[in-house]
Amino acid sequence: METISTVAGLRARVRQWKQAGDRVGVVPTMGALHEGHLSLVHAARARADRVITTVFVNPIQFDNANDLETYPRTLEADARLLEDAGVDVLYAPTVSQMYPPGFATRISVSGVSEGLCGGARAGHFDGVATVVCKLFMQTLADYAFFGEKDFQQVQVVRRMVTDLDLPVEIVACPTQREADGLALSSRNRRLAPQQRQIAVALPRIMRACAADIAAGADVPAALARAACQLADADFDPVEYVELRSELDLRPLATVSEGTPARLLAAAWLGDVRLIDGMAVPLPE
Repeated sequence: METISTVAGLRARVRQWKQAGDRVGVVPTMGALHEGHLSLVHAARARADRVITTVFVNPIQFDNANDLETYPRTLEADARLLEDAGVDVLYAPTVSQMYPPGFATRISVSGVSEGLCGGARAGHFDGVATVVCKLFMQTLADYAFFGEKDFQQVQVVRRMVTDLDLPVEIVACPTQREADGLALSSRNRRLAPQQRQIAVALPRIMRACAADIAAGADVPAALARAACQLADADFDPVEYVELRSELDLRPLATVSEGTPARLLAAAWLGDVRLIDGMAVPLPE
C-alpha cells in the first residue's frame, strides 16, 4: 500500500491506473477505523480494480470545537488495517492541502440536508458536501462507498452527485454492528464502560419502535414513546427520533407500500453523540 498526502501525487498515481483501464473505488473516512470501515473497503475491492481509502478529519463539518479536538486520530493503526485489507492507496492530506490559504468555496445541498443531523449541527452538511466533492475530484473515482449508518449523509452525497453531474456511482453499504447490536462508530471508543452498557439501548429501543410501526401503531405516538424510553435510559439530550422516507427524507406520519421508510435517531451519552438508523418493514 502506498501512502500519499498531496493532490499532485494522488492524481499522478490515478492517472497511471486510468491509462491502464482500471476502475477506481474510494472509501472516504475520517480515520479511527473499525470493522464498519473495513466492510466498505471489502465492498470496494469486490467492485473496483483499485481502491483508495481517504483519512481526513474534516474541520469544516464540525460545529463544536471540542468535538473536533477530541475526535480520535489513529493514522498509524489505520494504515496497518488498510494495508492488511488490500487497499492500494491511503490518501491522508493535511488541512492546508485540502483548504489552502484563500479557500472560499462551500457546497450547500438543500432539502435532504435539512432537519435531523442538519438541524442540530449548523453547517455540518455544507462541510460534508464540500470535502466529499473535493475528494471525488482528487481521486477521480468511478465508485464511492458509504455506510448506511450515516443515512442522511448518503442522501446528501447522492443529491450532490446528481445535481452536479459528477461521474461517480455512490454505493451505500449496510450498517455494521457489534454483537449486542450497537452500530459501529469511531465515537464508540470514547464511551466510558457504563456509557457503553447504556448505549445498546439505542438500537434496542429503535428496533422495538420500528416493529410497532410495522404492526400498525400510530407513528407520532410510537416515536414519542421511543424518545421517552431513550431519556429514561439516561440519553441526554435525545436530539431526534423520526420516521423519514428513504427516497427523499421527507417526514412520514404513516408507512405504506411504495414508500420505503427509515427510522432515524440521534442522542447523547455525556459528550458522545450517537446516531443510528434502520429500515422499517411495511405493515403486513
